[in-house]
Amino acid sequence: MNKTKARLRILVADDHELVRRGIHALLEIQRGWKVVGEAANGREAVEKVRKLKPDVVILDITMPDMDGLEATRQIHEAGAETHVLILSMHESDQMVRRILEAGARGYVLKSDMAMHLVKAVKDAAQGKISLTPKVSEIVLEGFLKSGTQTERPPQLRTSPSPREREIIRLLAAGRSNKEVAADLGITVRTVETHRARIMLKMGFHSLTDLVHYAIRSKIVLPLDA
Repeated sequence: MNKTKARLRILVADDHELVRRGIHALLEIQRGWKVVGEAANGREAVEKVRKLKPDVVILDITMPDMDGLEATRQIHEAGAETHVLILSMHESDQMVRRILEAGARGYVLKSDMAMHLVKAVKDAAQGKISLTPKVSEIVLEGFLKSGTQTERPPQLRTSPSPREREIIRLLAAGRSNKEVAADLGITVRTVETHRARIMLKMGFHSLTDLVHYAIRSKIVLPLDA
C-alpha cells in the first residue's frame, strides 16, 4: 500500500521543544499526515518507534542519551518497518555516509528544512533515499576530495549496461530485491545475480557506494530544488 495515499504516521525526535513544535506544525498541515508522537532524546525515540510503529521517524542527529546515528542503527537492526529521516546541522560528507550505512533513508540539513522536509518525508515513506541538493553537493565534493578507490575504482572504465543502470537506479532509490524484481518483471534470484555482478564489476563494497555512484553519475537525482 502506498503510505503517502493512506494516513501517514510520523514520529518527531529532537531535543529542542521549539524545533519539535515547528516540525509538528509543518507536517500536520499536510493532508492525511499525523504526528503520532514526539521524543526528546534518541533512547526515547527508539522506545516510541517500537511502541507506536510510525511510518517515518524524523531524528535529530545530535541528541542526549543516544544520538540519532545510534538510534538509526537500533531501529534498523530491530527490523522495524519505520523509515528513518535524519535532520542535522552538520554539513559533512562522512556524516552522510555513516547515516546511510546505518540504515537511514534521507538526510536533511536544518537550514533546508522549510523547503525540503515535506518532500523528504514523502520519499522516506516510500523507502526512497532522499538527499537534498545541498547534501548531494556535499557528498559529491567529498568524492572529489577523497580520491579513494570507492570514488575512482579501475573497474569504472567499464560502464554498466542499460539493464545494470536500471537496477542501480532502483536499488539507489531504496527498492528491495523483491521490489526490483516486480518492477522489472524478473525473478528475485535474477536481481540478486545482477546485483552481485554490479558490485564486483563496479568495485562497490556496500550499498552506500552504489548510492553515491548513482548520484554522482546522475542515475538518480536529488530532491527537486
